[in-house]
Amino acid sequence: MALKHEPTASYHSTQDALRVLETVARHAAGVTGTELARATGLGGDRLTPLMRMLRREGYVEQVADGAYVTGASLSRLGSAEGRDQAVRDTLQQTLDRLRDSVGAAVYVSRYIDGEVQVTQYADSPATPAVNEWVDFRSSAHASAVGKSLLGQLDHAGRRDHLARHRMARLTSRTITSERLLLSRLDSQPATVPVLDLQEYAIGTVCAAVPLTAGSAAGCLALSLPVEHAHRLREAADTLNREAAPVLLSLTL
Repeated sequence: MALKHEPTASYHSTQDALRVLETVARHAAGVTGTELARATGLGGDRLTPLMRMLRREGYVEQVADGAYVTGASLSRLGSAEGRDQAVRDTLQQTLDRLRDSVGAAVYVSRYIDGEVQVTQYADSPATPAVNEWVDFRSSAHASAVGKSLLGQLDHAGRRDHLARHRMARLTSRTITSERLLLSRLDSQPATVPVLDLQEYAIGTVCAAVPLTAGSAAGCLALSLPVEHAHRLREAADTLNREAAPVLLSLTL
């Protein structure tokens, strides 16, 4: 199975962030913003918001003279001992902030060994997670998560998945035609969020954006009660813009 990875804005932001972090890590005594710009080739319009994000996520810290040094999050991820737990903890903190930012439950999902897996999520009483009334592994055709992941597979990968999972009608809005679903997936731009408008569950709308990290297809998603459907596109755009910190924590 091959992946059809198309670089997204979050992917490019993550590559920029990795270049910045490599530069900061090489300067134990600290590196100034001017030196960072020169070393990375990033202009102020890209570097300034990037440094704001890296400080917020704890990857860099600013010392008294204004220079940047490595932060606590980067130090934890760089330690061999307990690294897996550190990655999960860092990602959870990022997801919690993103949940509060978009005002919705948020999810990270991967396509692993031919199956859809929600690997981590953040919800709250005010932003409840979607009720998994049908196993996400068997409902990729109906969910924003599933369609985003399938959209990152090549044609053979999509056909293989649909051959193993019958396209059941979960609501009156569910697409059950393989031909129609494949056509929709082909026409979905990588940079535009995939939407689920009560296709998986009545009363819930969702959106998902791809996360290009490593060899597995991945996505970042959100869900909202249908009474908040008017916020879906704006929330999805915010999700898209703020995917870089999530991708960064998966990449480091």
